[in-house]
Amino acid sequence: MKASYLRLPAPAKLNLTLRIVGRRADGYHDLQTVFQFVDLCDWLEFRVNVSGDVLLRESLPGVPPEQNLIVRAARLLKDYAGVSAGVDIAVEKKLPMGGGLGGGSSDAATTLVALNRLWGLDLDRDALMSLGLRLGADVPIFVFGRSAWAEGVGERLQVVELPEPWYVIVVPPCQVSTAEIFGAPDLTRDNKPIKIADFLAGSHENHCLDVVVRKYPVVGEAMRQLGAYSQDVRLTGTGACVYSVHGSESEARAACAALSGGWVAMVASGCNRSPLYEALSGPHSCI
Repeated sequence: MKASYLRLPAPAKLNLTLRIVGRRADGYHDLQTVFQFVDLCDWLEFRVNVSGDVLLRESLPGVPPEQNLIVRAARLLKDYAGVSAGVDIAVEKKLPMGGGLGGGSSDAATTLVALNRLWGLDLDRDALMSLGLRLGADVPIFVFGRSAWAEGVGERLQVVELPEPWYVIVVPPCQVSTAEIFGAPDLTRDNKPIKIADFLAGSHENHCLDVVVRKYPVVGEAMRQLGAYSQDVRLTGTGACVYSVHGSESEARAACAALSGGWVAMVASGCNRSPLYEALSGPHSCI
C-alpha cells in the first residue's frame, strides 16, 4: 500500500569555504564552495489529501504562504508532474531564518523529495535538482544529499568525502541579506579559482566575510569570541551564522556552554550524508 504520510527532516548545511570567482551576464556570481550537512534540522510532516490543494498548516511570520518555499516547491512539482492529489504540510521550524544555514532551501528540497515519494512520481534525483534550482541556488544540494564541492551558482556538484567534526554554531542577533552582500560595491568578484585539492589542503576562505563584518559588526564579534575556543572559525555562506570546528563532542559542548550566556549557540555534528536520506532509508521509514 502506498504511504500517505511522512515526517522528515530538513537539515542545515555549512559552507566550509565560499569563493567568488566571477560575475555572470545574468547578474549571478560564479562560485566555488563546499557544502556539508549538520544534524540540526527543521521537521516537516506531509499528509496526502484528495482535495488537490497544497495547504500549509501554519505559515512563517511575515512570509505569505504563496511566497513560502515549501508551498512553492509543492506547487511546482504538482504542476510539473500533473498531479491531481494535494497535500497538507506542517512545519516544526528549528533553523534560524537569514542565518546562512539554508533552512528555507532545505525545507523546499525535503518537500520535493517527500512528495515525489508520496505522490508516486518516481522522478530521478537530477529531475528534482533541476526543479529545485528554479526555486533557489541552494536547493539542489539538499536534493543531492551528499557533502559536495560545488561550482557555478552552486548547482554543479561533485561528491567529496570530508571529516565529520563537531561544530559550535553561533547565531548573531541579525539577519544578513544575501542580495545585499552580493550586491555590495566593495565585494571582490574576480578571485582566483582553486582546485578541490587546495581546499583539502586548508584553503577555507569566505570571500563574503569582509563585507559581512563591515556591514554587521556583531558577526565579527561572534567570530572573535568563538576564536577563544577554536583556531578554526568561519562564516557560513553570507551569514549571519558563524561556526567553529572541534575535534570532539566534549570540546564542542564545553565551548558552547561557555558562550551560551551571551549568544544563541548550538552544537552540531557534521554529516557527509544528508539526515533526510538517512531518515528515508532508516528502519522506521514509512515508505
